[in-house]
Amino acid sequence: MMPTSQRRLRVALVEDQPLFRSMLERTLTDSGDLEVVAAVGTVTEARRVLTPGTADVVVLDIDLPDGNGIALGVVLRRSQPDLGVLLLSAHDAMELLLDLPRDVAHGWCYLSKTSTTSESALLHAVRAAAVGETVLDPALLERVSPRAGSAVARLTHRQYEVLRLLAQGLSNAGIAERLKITEKSVQNHVYAVYSTLGIDAAPSLNPRVSAALRLLEETGPSL
Repeated sequence: MMPTSQRRLRVALVEDQPLFRSMLERTLTDSGDLEVVAAVGTVTEARRVLTPGTADVVVLDIDLPDGNGIALGVVLRRSQPDLGVLLLSAHDAMELLLDLPRDVAHGWCYLSKTSTTSESALLHAVRAAAVGETVLDPALLERVSPRAGSAVARLTHRQYEVLRLLAQGLSNAGIAERLKITEKSVQNHVYAVYSTLGIDAAPSLNPRVSAALRLLEETGPSL
C-alpha cells in the first residue's frame, strides 16, 4: 500500500552499524512526516521482520554481515512490488543499479555514505523512493562525464545539466529554480533529452527513471 496524506511514511532501516543506524533513525523520525517502523542490522532480521505491508520504504546498507543489501532489496521488492528502496553504501558504486533485474528496477535510490552528508538529501531520497522514483547521489553525479559516442554525449550542455538534475530527483520546477530558467524551458529540455536518448514516454514506464538510469549507464569518471 502506498503512503497517503493521512498517515506518516513508514520507513524500515537495515544497517549493521548501531551508531549510524541510530543517527538515521533520529533524522527520519525528526522529519515529522516519516515513521521508522523497524531498525535492524542483518539480512536475517530484515527478512523476519519486513513482511509485505510493514513499510513503504526500506533503507538498505549494501554491505551487511550476513549478506548483500541489493539481493535483500530484490527479495523484498518481489514480495511487495510497491516498496521503495534506498541503498546506502560506503563505496561509490552507483553502477550496481544497472544490474538490477528488470522486474524490480524502478523506485531504487542510491546515496553514498561518504559523499552525501546532507539530511535533506536523505529525506528527499526516501520520499522519492516511496513514489517509485530514482534518485542518484548528487555528489557522485558531479564526478562523471558522458562516454564518447554515447547518446548522452550528444546532449547539449544545458540538456546534460537538466538530465543530471533530473537524476537527482528534482522536479521541473526545482530544476528551473536551480538553473534560473523558466519551467517551460525545462520541460522543453526534458522532452529533448527523452528524444535524444530514445526514451519512450509510455504511461506504463516512468521516463524520468529511465533517463536517470541511462545517465548512469552512459557516463564514467571524469578524467
